[in-house]
Amino acid sequence: MELPLLYEDDAMLVVNKPSGLLVHRGDATSRREIALLQLLRDQMGQRLYPVHRLDRATSGIVLFAKDPQAAALLSEQFRKHQVGKNYLAVVRGWAPELIVCDDPLANLDRKDAPLQDASTRGQRIAQVAFPVAIDRYPEARYSLLHLMPLTGRQHQLRRHMKHLGYPMIGDTVYGKGLHNRFFRDSFAVHRLLLHHWTCSWTTSKGERREVRAPWDEAWDKVIQACHWQQALSEVLCLSGLG
Repeated sequence: MELPLLYEDDAMLVVNKPSGLLVHRGDATSRREIALLQLLRDQMGQRLYPVHRLDRATSGIVLFAKDPQAAALLSEQFRKHQVGKNYLAVVRGWAPELIVCDDPLANLDRKDAPLQDASTRGQRIAQVAFPVAIDRYPEARYSLLHLMPLTGRQHQLRRHMKHLGYPMIGDTVYGKGLHNRFFRDSFAVHRLLLHHWTCSWTTSKGERREVRAPWDEAWDKVIQACHWQQALSEVLCLSGLG
């Protein structure tokens, strides 16, 4: 597998992770399972240092450092919330124009730990209704969202959208099975519709950089079926990435 690089300099590189791939193996995963870190080390022929992670099911931008010093600098930016992270998500229902959620979240790794502060902001890009009765509703309504996690808690965006009543499509943990099945049957989409779309950070030379990760074929199918091309183009132009 040749992983698509989005950016590279002397200190770091940025890659577009496909959905379904671990960032790196952990205690709860098989040592035989292929992970993004191992694939990228083989591809680049050097040791790399992950500075953040995406859920296995989430696609999009992941940053890696090339040495411990660069890893420390990037990790500090993440800790101080100086990295701009923007996601695309498809959710059930017609979400409000502005998304605000500051619901504290439990630590999934330590059940006895206190709740963690968590903050998410976002906006609705577009919405759609299909004339299909699902559950108790006469039509199936969905929204395309631009989400910005201001903190970095595990599964934060997925949990916050569930808390607000707009679970993500394709989410087998926090989502709704009937709506996931509708997208599988109608559009052959078998993945979580959450994509780390754009990211900005400061390089080791003090320069601000921003990259955008193209979405995959599954996203293309949904965008075309929902006629969201124009709405996304307008967001891209406003962000300067069009």
